[in-house]
Amino acid sequence: MQRVKRRLSAIMCADVAQYSKLMERDEDGTLDRLKAYRDVMSALTDRHNGRIVNTWGDAVIIEFVSVIEAVQCAVDIQNELSLRNADLPDLNRMDFRIGINLGDIMVEGDDIYGDGVNVAARLQELAPRGGIMLSQSVYDQVKAKVALGFDPLGPQKVKNVSDPVETYSVRLGGRNAPAETPGEKDVGGESGDAGHDAAGPASWDKDTRAVANGFEQARRWLRAQPRRVRTCVFMIGLFFVLNLLTSGLSTLWFVWPSLPFAVMLVWHFVVGRKGASFPDTPRHEE
Repeated sequence: MQRVKRRLSAIMCADVAQYSKLMERDEDGTLDRLKAYRDVMSALTDRHNGRIVNTWGDAVIIEFVSVIEAVQCAVDIQNELSLRNADLPDLNRMDFRIGINLGDIMVEGDDIYGDGVNVAARLQELAPRGGIMLSQSVYDQVKAKVALGFDPLGPQKVKNVSDPVETYSVRLGGRNAPAETPGEKDVGGESGDAGHDAAGPASWDKDTRAVANGFEQARRWLRAQPRRVRTCVFMIGLFFVLNLLTSGLSTLWFVWPSLPFAVMLVWHFVVGRKGASFPDTPRHEE
């Protein structure tokens, strides 16, 4: 009898929130959307060196060697699916809940078992729609290594796990910056002018973080796109920069050389969303 192998892995569990209601409302549309969203998850999993272990119903289990890659993949998945959901009516939105745990697992063939997997599945059940829930072991590994914010939610009692599990919610689009402490806005408050001066830099810092978050989300969105989309965006940006350096904004000549690339982008997002796929987009067959 072959001995069961063990290893330490980061496990991601994901499923669709209110999947039964979506199926009841529109079976064919929901199934098509699930397959399309799984293709996105498969492509991002490959990009972050993960391995899809199982897909049954609306659930997905993915194994990663790196816990940092697991968290970054989960963030990329939620950001990309959020963009796709933005084009849909609220009743048709398909939001995934994701749980990630770092733990010892048992490996038999292509399947994995054990508390490491069970905890990830329970964390997924605790996650909000479109959210990501981490265990303490994951948080300890990534808290100082990724540009994300985290909200500690304390110990949670979960099914089939004897000890409560410390949980952390990922603040999507946030940063690892300390929250503002009470009274910070009142620094120098004895003088009206001093209070105004103190509020100014804080306001500027908040605006700077908002702009940085916007650039970060745009970067993650672009990374999740097929190579052809990234190339089109790059070329349009290149022509714009050249226009800016040579003519300023007095003459907008960059529009004409950018036009073919803009047409390709429109084709991808209008026609591609309806079933077309580019050859360089990895797909996962169930």
